[in-house]
Amino acid sequence: MSDNLAPAFNGFRTLPHAQVLSLSGPDAVAFAQAQFANDVPSLADGHWQWSTWLTAKGRVLSIFQLVRVDAGRLLLVCHDGGAEAMAEQLRRFVFRRKVVISLADNLPVSGALHAPVSAQGAAIAQLDEGVIELDVGCVALPRSLHLGAAAGAASDAEALIWRQSDLRLGLPRLVEAQREQWTPQQLGLDRLAAYSVKKGCYPGQEIVARTHFLGKAKRSLALLECDGVVAPGDGVEQAGAAIGSVASAAGNLALAVLPLELAEGELQVRAAATRIAPLVDGLAR
Repeated sequence: MSDNLAPAFNGFRTLPHAQVLSLSGPDAVAFAQAQFANDVPSLADGHWQWSTWLTAKGRVLSIFQLVRVDAGRLLLVCHDGGAEAMAEQLRRFVFRRKVVISLADNLPVSGALHAPVSAQGAAIAQLDEGVIELDVGCVALPRSLHLGAAAGAASDAEALIWRQSDLRLGLPRLVEAQREQWTPQQLGLDRLAAYSVKKGCYPGQEIVARTHFLGKAKRSLALLECDGVVAPGDGVEQAGAAIGSVASAAGNLALAVLPLELAEGELQVRAAATRIAPLVDGLAR
């Protein structure tokens, strides 16, 4: 799979929309633990995890990489932007905690479709000139991410290729209209180990835990390959009946929320023939 993508994406390219949010100060970890769905204190310095920020009703606001540089500094890599609005909302919950929330404009985000030089799995690597390297791929689809390195801007075609590689790995890319629509289970975020059902209170925690322990999840994520271009919000049909919805799309690829128990038969999106394709494992951290 990666062999088909690499020739069209040679070297590092600055990724559009991606932004980095910084949480710094002695209370950064405690603040993040109270707000985000994954277990931050269990994350070692120099490592990262997938995480998500939820509404009180357990709906996904943002999916991001949470990088623990050290005990006093966290970085949130927000691939779908919105970091300024997220920072503004988070500041409302600071109260007396010693944490500074700011946009890290000095850390542009660039990606490449090859394995990292030093970073591996959840362990980050500190390169020359303050560049942070992250491993955001797997054996079947190797990818690297650099924070703080200069790189040429990705063309529209390259940005599409990167976005499609995200979808193949099961990483939903949410446009504004798809935020606050889905639970972590519906978006398959368990595949990324992006939330915890064991940690203490955080926004939406009761909904997430109840769905998990009572087995009430009826829908989850599926990768679709379509015979036409699709868009977030498009309906998925089978035998003329609506059965699901596209949550994330890139060209003819989509991640859709579909019933866990799906009858056999052809699917359609925008009346175009659509097939369920296997997701690539290995992006969980």
